[in-house]
Amino acid sequence: MVSHRATACRELNQDVTRAKKAAKSGPVFITDRGKPAHVLLSFEDYQRLTKQRRNIADALAMPDIADIEFEPPRVTIEVQPADLS
Repeated sequence: MVSHRATACRELNQDVTRAKKAAKSGPVFITDRGKPAHVLLSFEDYQRLTKQRRNIADALAMPDIADIEFEPPRVTIEVQPADLS
């Protein structure tokens, strides 16, 4: 699991350089009154997040894909014999 950093808006205003350095190793969550309000990313991370995936193989090759919880709903398919009369 990737660790993330959080900083308050006030702290960000006082030390932007530190937040930029922290964003090089992962997203920095910026809080406003104790609640997450913004996320600071490196440009490389932003490009990776917004890049269009061309196929399912590309999507499954994403880094940290194993950390995503996904349980699709089960589907029941009823098959009826063809009426050839």
